[in-house]
Amino acid sequence: MAFMAQLWLPIVVSAVLVFVVSAITHMLIPARQTEWGHLAKESALQEALGGAKPGLYGFPMPADVGQRGKPAAMKRWAEGPSGWLALVPAGPINMGRNLGLSFLMNLFVSIMAAYIAAHALGMAPHYRAVFRVIGSIGFLAYAVGMIYESIWFWRPWKTLAYTAVDALLYAMVMGGTFGWLWPR
Repeated sequence: MAFMAQLWLPIVVSAVLVFVVSAITHMLIPARQTEWGHLAKESALQEALGGAKPGLYGFPMPADVGQRGKPAAMKRWAEGPSGWLALVPAGPINMGRNLGLSFLMNLFVSIMAAYIAAHALGMAPHYRAVFRVIGSIGFLAYAVGMIYESIWFWRPWKTLAYTAVDALLYAMVMGGTFGWLWPR
């Protein structure tokens, strides 16, 4: 944990800056506002889902796990509509909770990047070496997981592209911040 004592400033500053860049990209870039579509029969869907608990659902999805690969279940899936559904608790979105958890995630990514870089680079590396290592870790942390969402759960590839651009920005902010504030 010695790295924390030496790298606390770039850890915190990079987490704050990534949080700010994330807010800017999600609020001010118009393309991000088109990621989520609208269903024509939204009211009927809400009524049909009334009483369902928050969680992840697939449909059509037999309740018996053993029936999921059977021909009848596969036929229903093929005929559609079929998909994945994430239900959240009723009520307004708790932005304070979500923003707080997002910041904690940014802080965690910065701590892990600092840990890896401190062990890989030592405590007196050149700015470019810090930028490369921290930036690479940041890009992996913020971009790679979304690829699985696109592969397995049909999250649009357009969204993955937006996420990759965001991740590149976050990585550059992290790399630059660590390079600038790394103790010499």
